[in-house]
Amino acid sequence: MPGMIITGGPGSGKSTLLEALKQKGFEVVPEVSRELIREQVALESNCLPWTDLAAFARLCLEKMIANFRSADTQAVTFFDRGIPDILAYLKAGGLQIDPLFYQASEQCRYASTVFIAPPWEDIYVNDDERWQTFEDSFRLYQSIYEVYTGEGYRVIELPRATVEQRVEFITKAVCQ
Repeated sequence: MPGMIITGGPGSGKSTLLEALKQKGFEVVPEVSRELIREQVALESNCLPWTDLAAFARLCLEKMIANFRSADTQAVTFFDRGIPDILAYLKAGGLQIDPLFYQASEQCRYASTVFIAPPWEDIYVNDDERWQTFEDSFRLYQSIYEVYTGEGYRVIELPRATVEQRVEFITKAVCQ
């Protein structure tokens, strides 16, 4: 079974939701960008989304392709973001998108249904890897939604609800 994407703007509860799905026994692939930000900061590199988004996007793409290829296709696997998210971030950043990103998005197709967490100011917080403002998060949400629908995915918005209610929402949709 192709991997299921859970996406949305920063600070919309994706990682918390994915951790809860993992606790329920689902396979989960964590967000690549958080891992890479920590790695690049430790290296004192400028390859960070707030200093060189294009270079950072290339790092993310490489790791996301590897994660896609190594995912267990026999189990329901949830990904914290997918390759189309990179396209959305580059578009929102006003950057030229290398055809390589579109090619990867076409070759690495996830399940046709994508779950998107809407902007939710009540739970939004900044941290060491989340540098965007809530307004940035909202713009990224819009860009992500547009990219996934443009890439032919069916996008289902998650309710602004408790983690448990979101898990129930997703499991009902996936297990139908």
